[in-house]
Amino acid sequence: MNEQDRIKLEAAAFRGLVGHLRERSDVQNIDIMNLAGFCRNCLSKWYKAAADAQGIPLTKEESLQAIYGMSYDEWKERYQREVTEEQMERFNQTKPLHAKISGHV
Repeated sequence: MNEQDRIKLEAAAFRGLVGHLRERSDVQNIDIMNLAGFCRNCLSKWYKAAADAQGIPLTKEESLQAIYGMSYDEWKERYQREVTEEQMERFNQTKPLHAKISGHV
């Protein structure tokens, strides 16, 4: 496979992942973090880091909107629920892994 085709496929897979996460607003970021070690916020940080590395101007807010499909504040107001004690316990148990992957702490 040539480089251009690989990039096209990776971009399509990324768009598919983002689209899926937008449709699954019922799934909370903390649940994704606890199961997979990353969340929508991680994706937005990786997106911004890629823009920065390529010299493409992009704000944090723009990178969040690219992933959430709306402003982060709007998404939180519409969909984010209060974190349960169990979710937070699980998060704290795996917190060192999250920091390695995404900068979350």
